[in-house]
Amino acid sequence: MELHTVFIELTARSGRYEDLGGQLWQEIATGYSLPDRYYHNLTHLEHLIRELDPCKPLIDDYDTLLYAIFYHDLIYAVQRQDNEEQSALLAVNRLAALGFDATRAERCRQHILATKAHRAGSDPDTLLFADADLSILGQPAAIYDSYYRQIRQEYIVYPDVLYIPGRIKVLNHFLGMSHIYKTPHFHTLYEQQARLNLERELALLQ
Repeated sequence: MELHTVFIELTARSGRYEDLGGQLWQEIATGYSLPDRYYHNLTHLEHLIRELDPCKPLIDDYDTLLYAIFYHDLIYAVQRQDNEEQSALLAVNRLAALGFDATRAERCRQHILATKAHRAGSDPDTLLFADADLSILGQPAAIYDSYYRQIRQEYIVYPDVLYIPGRIKVLNHFLGMSHIYKTPHFHTLYEQQARLNLERELALLQ
């Protein structure tokens, strides 16, 4: 998959400002390629698009969901608590520059904000997007293990004495959910394996 092509074709569908699509892609590519991006990088975006591709018949507004994918982690710093809010704000700003419909841009903002706590919502597209964002949790054990090591690298500024309690809290948050995945598609695919992976990591940390 060529992310650049996907993004340029996406922005071209707005019908205006062709040159702006290239400029916005450079901003995205640079942001997701920073040296401290071990997991939240362009590979993560490719994974999300692959996960959502089979769901296209279920998705109401795929273009808006694509914009949410490209922008949802563009602002990402482990020492700040408002990454999702700032990424959503940036997305709305850039979509306005593209002349994207304001109602759809607001929907994109809500998609992004939903990835903060992954709680249930009412928009089916948001639920699919949030579930896709968590699909890494339900991957085979070797892939999941690589993921949690990458997350540790992103949080390397924190010593184990600070990181481990925080990570345990995150793992327990997901394990305490009645359903990690809110849509039938992702629940069927990943719920069981996700719980096994989370429980295994938790046992290693305790």
